[in-house]
Amino acid sequence: MIISIASGKGGTGKTTVATNLALSLGKGTRLLDCDVEEPNAHLFLYPEITETEEVSTFIPVVDEGLCTACKKCAEICRFRALTVVGQKVLVFPELCHSCGGCVEVCPEGAILEGERVLGVVESGHCGDLEFSQGRLRVGEAMSPPLIKKVRTNRNSEKTIIIDAPPGTSCPVIAAMKGSDFVLMVTEPTPFGLHDLKLAVEAVKILGIPSGLIINRSDMGDDKVVKYAEEEGLPILMEIPFARKIAEAYSCGRPIVEIMPEWVEQFRTLYRSIETLANGGGGPQ
Repeated sequence: MIISIASGKGGTGKTTVATNLALSLGKGTRLLDCDVEEPNAHLFLYPEITETEEVSTFIPVVDEGLCTACKKCAEICRFRALTVVGQKVLVFPELCHSCGGCVEVCPEGAILEGERVLGVVESGHCGDLEFSQGRLRVGEAMSPPLIKKVRTNRNSEKTIIIDAPPGTSCPVIAAMKGSDFVLMVTEPTPFGLHDLKLAVEAVKILGIPSGLIINRSDMGDDKVVKYAEEEGLPILMEIPFARKIAEAYSCGRPIVEIMPEWVEQFRTLYRSIETLANGGGGPQ
């Protein structure tokens, strides 16, 4: 089973849920940190990294000896990664989305395949828990290819927990797509509710069963609960706004480490997810 932990905004407790759920399930579980711009699951797990792989993507390289400056490559590129000035083709690698269209339309075969490094995928383990994370290169904007590479580190026989990026943009879709269940984490605040609505709509488009966790549940108001009821979105867990939990978070310690009674609560959460994933559930 593949479970994506998502949120409409950052800071709701998405990584807290992902790490504690993974630790509670233990052996046979792999945590994939796909929040590649700012991966921080490792701050709670302290994994032993045993493998690092550099990830690159296609960028065009122009053979000036073959190029006739016909402009066909520039015309097909909707992201303006190529432009022609006089008889010279200029390439802007940071704008390239690696579609390869420029290679296909070049009549002279003057567009060659180059590459730029997007980041790295690091893999290892934390006790019995398997772990992988992506680290996007500083200044790089193209995170979906790196996220997809992190997601290849999965085994159909294992339970996969994906810590998705916050928001509802392309990186989030790349992380969630193909999941069996999306577990959304929110907080009972106006900002939390606003961004939860965006996340719910994104999950509806993907057609994946979903459920909700309300973090810091005893603060704010009840509007998130009412919205969940209106949408038929099951609330699977509420995490209180407790000093002990906050102190553990600030020290980089999982909830289940300092409060072992939460292990069974996260296991119960998993069983609820199994039931909903097998029989549908969440807004469709």
